[in-house]
Amino acid sequence: MSSKQTNKTAIVTGATGAIGKAIARQLAGHDYNVVLACRNENKARSAVNDIIDSTANNQVRYEIVDFSIHQSVKDFADRWQEPLHVLINNAAATPRQRQQTAEGIEMQFATNVLGYFWMMQEFTEHLKQSAPARIVNVASYWAGDLVMDDLEFTRRRYNNNTAYRQSKQADRMLTVAFAGRLKDHDITVNACHPGDVNSQLSNDLGFGGSTSPDQGAETPVWLATHDTGDQATGKYFEHMRESRCRFAGDKRAVEQLYTICESY
Repeated sequence: MSSKQTNKTAIVTGATGAIGKAIARQLAGHDYNVVLACRNENKARSAVNDIIDSTANNQVRYEIVDFSIHQSVKDFADRWQEPLHVLINNAAATPRQRQQTAEGIEMQFATNVLGYFWMMQEFTEHLKQSAPARIVNVASYWAGDLVMDDLEFTRRRYNNNTAYRQSKQADRMLTVAFAGRLKDHDITVNACHPGDVNSQLSNDLGFGGSTSPDQGAETPVWLATHDTGDQATGKYFEHMRESRCRFAGDKRAVEQLYTICESY
């Protein structure tokens, strides 16, 4: 069963987007201290005000972070000085044309994959100190096309849909990699599909969506607050039910991807 929890702190990345903002708002409704980690300060400030107004929870604030830049994520972790019980990785970019970050990394891979990796890596010690703790990676059933020796589309012709599918496969695989590493520290790591939400991201991929942002937030928030998210680790969920992940079983590929991400 799910119950209200207090004095717990959660970070939600990409929290000004449709799903991220709904996740943050629902966590605030569970009386969590919620930190919205975002790239755009004006949008972040507006989202915080909206969430406080709708939930009457004043323990909501934002931090400005660029998840496509490792130093930005590291700086965020270095200035963090409070407990951390839940990390929800949700930030994503789906540019229609191939773009590179200031560090010369393809934008979708940098944001959607390395951003998740860096957040989990840099916040591990904070999560350990607050354990039991949880990481929830917002992934997708729309996953596949991962090519280990062309993760940045330097050989393949860039297609933002293919790049997105690859990034979500990678997120599901990294969930397994981190779950194995953090299990002995009482930190669970799970991934989920949030539903087909009509958002800027889905529009950029050429889709609409039949699921509301609040419906899309249900499974990530459930994994963050329900007993299941404390008991399961390294699993993939859809509609608040565990679903078999076809990418999780290839341990060799999982470890290869982890090693590649670690090298950036």
